[in-house]
Amino acid sequence: MPSKPIGTLYRGHEGMWSWVAHRITGVGIFFFLLVHVLDTALVRVSPEAYNEVIGTYKNPIVGLMEVGLVGAILFHAFNGIRLILVDFWAKGPRNQRKLMIGVGVVWVVLFVPFVVRHLMHVFGGE
Repeated sequence: MPSKPIGTLYRGHEGMWSWVAHRITGVGIFFFLLVHVLDTALVRVSPEAYNEVIGTYKNPIVGLMEVGLVGAILFHAFNGIRLILVDFWAKGPRNQRKLMIGVGVVWVVLFVPFVVRHLMHVFGGE
């Protein structure tokens, strides 16, 4: 009989890793939205300050951060749908591994073309 790891209840299966990734992506998306609301609110205070802040976002570092943001949003959305299925579909818990693979496949299918196109825009000047 395999022994469980000392000091933890978790075994590292897809349920645990999706739980961790869901929390990390959720916190990242929250902080993005917080910054987005604050910088957008500048337009009412000072349109010049707003334009200056938006101008600082037009660089490759922010372009790479946008790639991470889109990846986080896609994973968080599809994993959230997976969680709904696990919670409310009678066969969900038995098919958790298949659902996680489905999330990964859909994420890759949507994310890879975005990354290619977006990085062409960021570094190619299109």
